[in-house]
Amino acid sequence: MTALSKSEIEDIREVFDLFDFWDGRDGMVDAVKVGDLLRCNGMNPTNRICIKHGATEKMGLKQYKFEEFVPIYEKIIQEKESGTFADYMEAFKTFDREGQGFIFLAEMRHVLTMYGEKLSEEETDNILKFTDIHEDIDGNVKYEDFIKKVLEGPKTK
Repeated sequence: MTALSKSEIEDIREVFDLFDFWDGRDGMVDAVKVGDLLRCNGMNPTNRICIKHGATEKMGLKQYKFEEFVPIYEKIIQEKESGTFADYMEAFKTFDREGQGFIFLAEMRHVLTMYGEKLSEEETDNILKFTDIHEDIDGNVKYEDFIKKVLEGPKTK
């Protein structure tokens, strides 16, 4: 049925059962909660990916049994969604008032926490910490360096 290990399926089942408990104990979970269910299982899909694979934006439109949810989980775990370096450069250029490759660190924080798939303050702090981005005397950061470090991913030791 699946390429997931027995342990992984048990973990997914445990979270699914908790959501089912909150949804009325009928063995089904509303499709609007697919993203939350996945996030509780350690994934971090965008809402767009969740909807692409069967989540809904409104409560009550669709429900899933556990056996129906596992294939959704498997598809989303294989999904890789990321923009290109050029996409991110273009996005940050919007906030680069002087066209010099810099934006205010405060503005970068605002963008990360308020636009698109919004990050929490803690997530933003972690990203800035792990990318080792420092502001200059004027409070600016070079967004090209930031983008490169984010796309490289975490350093392995």
